Amino acid sequence: MRVQTQSGWEWQVSNDIFKFVKNELYMELRFFDVAFSELIPQVDETIETMSTDGNCIFFKPEHMISVFKKNSKYLDRLFLHSVLHCIFSHLWVRGERDLFIWGIACDIIVEYTIDNMEKEILKRPLSWLRMQVYEKIDENPDGISAAVIYRELMKTDSETVNRLHMEFYTDTHKHWPKEDKMSVAQNQTKDKWDKISRQSEIKKESQGKDSDKGKNFWQQQVKTERGKKSYRNFLRKFCILKEELKIDMDEYDLNYYTYGLRIYKNMPLIEPVETKENLRIEELVIVVDTSYSTSGELVKKFLRETFTILSETDSFFRKRKIHIIQCDELVHSDITVTGDTDIDILINNFDLAGGGNTDFRPAFEYVNNLIDTGEIKKLQGLLYFTDGKGKYPKKKMPYNTAFVFIDKLSETAVPAWAMKVSLE
Repeated sequence: MRVQTQSGWEWQVSNDIFKFVKNELYMELRFFDVAFSELIPQVDETIETMSTDGNCIFFKPEHMISVFKKNSKYLDRLFLHSVLHCIFSHLWVRGERDLFIWGIACDIIVEYTIDNMEKEILKRPLSWLRMQVYEKIDENPDGISAAVIYRELMKTDSETVNRLHMEFYTDTHKHWPKEDKMSVAQNQTKDKWDKISRQSEIKKESQGKDSDKGKNFWQQQVKTERGKKSYRNFLRKFCILKEELKIDMDEYDLNYYTYGLRIYKNMPLIEPVETKENLRIEELVIVVDTSYSTSGELVKKFLRETFTILSETDSFFRKRKIHIIQCDELVHSDITVTGDTDIDILINNFDLAGGGNTDFRPAFEYVNNLIDTGEIKKLQGLLYFTDGKGKYPKKKMPYNTAFVFIDKLSETAVPAWAMKVSLE
């Protein structure tokens, strides 16, 4: 007879507890079935709660069993908390934000979502501090995201921040990405959860209209988070499909190729396909609104975010050419960025020129003139960073145009022919 070790028994019991937790949640939130089954249980003896990296759910078996004995409903809430971080992409959209403050903002929005689901297995008494925070969030009728909460926390004193951390702390973020730039694997994990989020939303909608306010609230929150994090995905619309000289590893079998080299020395059996279609940006115009309502730090943040996203996704051609234009009611400067330009030095030394009223038309006239004179030959699109308050051109431009806002979109002012997106 095989004797089971203590650690083996704890692992088995913990897995049974996970199954129980998932089944309980599934009975109440069936549209999350794929999300609940996506995270693979993994032991981490260094933590006293749960944690996730988007692929695994980490836990300490001893802690899991102890909590289950005392309050099994808490585990339902704890596991859902980690799942919602993945649904909202909190692990992967931090960028250059402070890791600690960002974690608190994400915990607040997840707990707010769970407390509004109004499910019996998720209910918990609300503290006075929690109620105060929720009342402030409810003042935003269009919904609020972790990014908005983060900005508020950055203006809050350290004592209050620590109190909020203690109040909303649920899972540890130990396994979240620590770097500002994501790896290829992390991007793939993010894309996987974006897909799961959309699938969950579709499943919820297929159930028809529901009088259950909690379920509908989750849907509203998903749309809010997605809307605020859309700038990263939005830049893909400014990419062009062009053939670039590059070995396409997906188009030939490497085994046959190396076999030919081994047998016939310098004669591979199959020549690799040397061209590959890639979504890349070749020419782009970025216009910065330098009117009195725009600050230098916001502009630097926008430029840094834009170039970071584009470099992460390998969106630039080697022979890139990007114009950074400053304009209020007049065009004040035009900086040309090429493949040799040091982006960090450019942004750190970037000084705003302007300070007058906002008029978008001069910038478009200037760009159109560059096209007419041949200075710009293959313009993929124009990004206009602004607060949205100004005079817009009435005529549609012959190239993709997007107005990028730092915060809430000004839906009424932007012309119908232009795209609009929030940086957050």
